[in-house]
Amino acid sequence: MSLQGFYLLPHPPIVLPEVGKGEEKKIQKTMDSFHAIGKDISQKAPGTIILITPHGTMFQDAIALSYEDEIAGSMKNFRAPDVSMKLVINKSLTRRIYELASKEDIPSVLVTNSLLKNYKASLYLDHGAMVPLYFINQYYKDYKFVHVTYAPLSDMDLYKFGIIISRAVDESEETAVLIASGDLSHRLREDGPYDYSPFGAKFDTEFLHNLEQGDVAGVFGMDKETVINAGECGRRSVAILLGALDGKKFNGSLYSYEGTFGVGYGVMKFNVLSHSTSMLGQLEAIKKAAYEKKQRQTDPYVKLARESLTKYLTEGKKIKELPDYVTDEMKNSRRGVFVSLKKFGELRGCIGTIFPTTGSIAEEIIRNALEAGLNDPRFDEVEKEELPDIDFSVDILTEPEPASKEDLNPKEYGVIVKSNGKTGLLLPDLEGVNTIDEQLSIACRKAGIRPNEEYSIQRFKVIRHKED
Repeated sequence: MSLQGFYLLPHPPIVLPEVGKGEEKKIQKTMDSFHAIGKDISQKAPGTIILITPHGTMFQDAIALSYEDEIAGSMKNFRAPDVSMKLVINKSLTRRIYELASKEDIPSVLVTNSLLKNYKASLYLDHGAMVPLYFINQYYKDYKFVHVTYAPLSDMDLYKFGIIISRAVDESEETAVLIASGDLSHRLREDGPYDYSPFGAKFDTEFLHNLEQGDVAGVFGMDKETVINAGECGRRSVAILLGALDGKKFNGSLYSYEGTFGVGYGVMKFNVLSHSTSMLGQLEAIKKAAYEKKQRQTDPYVKLARESLTKYLTEGKKIKELPDYVTDEMKNSRRGVFVSLKKFGELRGCIGTIFPTTGSIAEEIIRNALEAGLNDPRFDEVEKEELPDIDFSVDILTEPEPASKEDLNPKEYGVIVKSNGKTGLLLPDLEGVNTIDEQLSIACRKAGIRPNEEYSIQRFKVIRHKED
């Protein structure tokens, strides 16, 4: 058989009357759209509902497939314990998806309670699944369930996993629909759950427009800064859904979009129009072009950081002679330097020096790029296959100067705190650090300075170099 329906659905708990207690009326359009989707799915009467969620048991390096006979959950964490459900898992289809993913080297794992016991956890039905199913169940309940929690893998791996889902359904006797559960930007308003960002509305508008047009390349080619700063949780779910639509020409019908509470809630149904050619080759070409652009960086600071780690991972050698593009300032000046690595917008490594430890900024960059990739104790070593997905940034520290608390501004100045031989540093303009007290508290905690312990403060600025 084949997939018979494709949907993007948000998961705001407040849309449930038992949770919202009247507040749900502020997103009435979203509620109405949920009911419309519930009716649509009931007419299709699928034997299985496959749902991709951001909020189940998540592994950083593998897509999680729930693999018990049943999965259950409730909305007790949202003060509505009476809202609960228990679903039968389609284990044969789940296992087939896992087997196909393994053959294609897409990291995935069958999640059982015995596995989760090692992590002092157990399998549960999360609100990313329960909110959409709450409305679907009002119209249709005669289905088995496949519960997928995405991982922060590359867009290509997620897209390929979607292709695998479609293939597994095609090979089976199953009729199924696929739901990508995910909210859009959480940064639409100052009073939203995250800091406001102008990129929030920009992301939502462009993302939904591309989906309406069936523009897969447009979705994956969105400006990286916009994506990183959107603060969303639905894009990876959609990446898998788009993979399941590979080889099909489609468009999206937007039932509703609301941002009342500072979070974008988009409800969309995807319409298959005809068969088409696979997008896989084009998407791989886009990824290759993006990596080549990174390698052609004009900023010598980040170019040197990338070259340092790349040369070591690919050749097992360190840079001995400085490349021609290294500037006189980089050769002749000595500063503290931090090199940061981010993968899909999330930190992958960061090592730096408050004061210079080598003969020049250039040598400091070479050293700290290797340290960030290989010796950050918070992460495994970076592997060469990850390099296309990693973004480098280099922070050059100005000379620290003594300061009082009143002299600080967490957006403009970094801080160094010292007490009895203990030192802690925090860079400026970090996400989630909005006040002086927060900045000092984190810096002290990093240093191991107790709350009642006296300490000295220094402040500094950074000159930040980022890849385009």
